[in-house]
Amino acid sequence: MAGRRIELTPSAGRLTNSLRDIGYEFVTAVADLVDNSVSAGASTVDILIEFRGSTSLVLIADDGEGMTQAGLDEAMRFGTRRSYTLNELGRYGLGLKTASISQCRRLTVISRRALSRRRLSTRVLDIDHVEESDSWEVLDTATPTVRDFAAATLADGPGTVVAWEHLDRVLPERNPEGGWARRRLDTLADRTSEYLGMVFHRFLADTAAEDRLVITVNGDKVGPWDPFAPTEAGTIVLPPTVLEVELEGTAGFVSFNPFLLPPRNRFSSQDAFEYYSGPQKWNRQQGLYIYRAGRLIQGGGWSGIRAIDEHTKLARASLQFDTDLDDLLQTNVAKMRVNIPPAIRSQLERPVKELCQAAEEVYRQASVLKARSSAPDRPASQQLGTAGASLLAAAMTSGDYPALERIMAELRSTDEALAAALGW
Repeated sequence: MAGRRIELTPSAGRLTNSLRDIGYEFVTAVADLVDNSVSAGASTVDILIEFRGSTSLVLIADDGEGMTQAGLDEAMRFGTRRSYTLNELGRYGLGLKTASISQCRRLTVISRRALSRRRLSTRVLDIDHVEESDSWEVLDTATPTVRDFAAATLADGPGTVVAWEHLDRVLPERNPEGGWARRRLDTLADRTSEYLGMVFHRFLADTAAEDRLVITVNGDKVGPWDPFAPTEAGTIVLPPTVLEVELEGTAGFVSFNPFLLPPRNRFSSQDAFEYYSGPQKWNRQQGLYIYRAGRLIQGGGWSGIRAIDEHTKLARASLQFDTDLDDLLQTNVAKMRVNIPPAIRSQLERPVKELCQAAEEVYRQASVLKARSSAPDRPASQQLGTAGASLLAAAMTSGDYPALERIMAELRSTDEALAAALGW
């Protein structure tokens, strides 16, 4: 016999404050809102990070399909009830709210859905109001600054404007008017542009798309940063591996695509070498780049499969999966991290090991050539070194690297001088 059902509604004030600490950084919070814009079919997302002292604000505007008033109400619900389609960038129905309140105390969303009418729907999540009322209430009145900006931005068609005000997690409470606060926002603008260029690089560089995504930060267009240096002639694209995974009824495929970036002396320029070193520089940018539906979730590091090493800093690989594997890979709410389960980790160990062995060979070869570049027989050593590099690249690209590895080992034992001249 079933007992009574007793509903216990959580305290809105306390739970909302707890959700502020879900793990976002400023740049990841902005990226989560760009996810919503992409899901809404936006071709342009404009981000403004404006210093105004204590009234500083962040504005994110897109030209997506917009929302009706009912749709906006649902979007403002913690844990929205709407379903997500395959490879839609949204996941838990929390991102808009949790990403925003991780940085501010007042979130305003203004949206226009209709093509023919300039009807704007407005909803405001104000933490001060939620704490005072201890209820899951939103308001319907924006501040004049946000209201006027949205009216101008959405005058010509559908789209959505998101505003963050009362930036208590961004600016110092004691002196939000000072020079440090201004520099803080300037730095965040630069970091945001850099981060979005990495996370959304496939969307930004998709030249086949009729409406390629354009993102701007404070009026400057964000450029794509592709970690695999596709424009460099010296980049080696190795054969991919497709991993089939199944766990507790969830089945699917994960694609592993390895790349070997060229050493410094084979980059087209010193500037290119520095550019592709990435935000965290070469050693920390080596490793796995994990993509969910084409959007980068995690960039760099080996996810516990092996340690970072100077000798493998040229090794990078993409690991790609669709959203139907979210539960298996335990994608977190902030979409900053996944947990590679044992079923995938065991299949990754061999291709990762082979990639790193190849990277060590390229690194060693570059070191040998650098040492020999100042030798008396410099022209001859350079020619042999180029030949060795070409053979190595051809073997890796064709998938015959293990055979070449055996040949290199034999040559080292029988003719050490020739092996060294080849860079082997």
